[in-house]
Amino acid sequence: MSDTSRASTGADGFTADERAAMKERAAELRNEAKRAKGAAKAEAELKDVLDAIAKLADDADRALAQQLHELIVEVGPELAPRTWYGMPAYALNGKVLCFLQPASKFDTRYLTLGFNDTAQLDEGAMWPASFAVTSLGAAEKKRITELVRRAIGQ
Repeated sequence: MSDTSRASTGADGFTADERAAMKERAAELRNEAKRAKGAAKAEAELKDVLDAIAKLADDADRALAQQLHELIVEVGPELAPRTWYGMPAYALNGKVLCFLQPASKFDTRYLTLGFNDTAQLDEGAMWPASFAVTSLGAAEKKRITELVRRAIGQ
């Protein structure tokens, strides 16, 4: 471990960014318990996602996250947008299926599109569950469309 990464890690072993994400998740859980059910809840959760995207400090990250959000909700209208650890996520039957991890959130080189274990992406004994995304052209849109449809089980 380098001195830089050690300095950014607290006594609990988590970085400040990781602790902030955990606090965001705790706040999300509190909000979920308070929210009404049905359409009002769905509207509030969509607003949370759009707010999370709007708050991204990096313009390129924000634009890419917005494009991915639009593509994912178009391809998977049955997915429910919500935040997950403060990041845009998309749930199926109440469980997060896929999520975006913006590069600016954890000071990484690229935005990540990740899929949880509920995603039906299985290919034998090993398969990718997260993808680096640096831009969104026709080829990337096609691949993400295929991944989201497959993850849902279409």
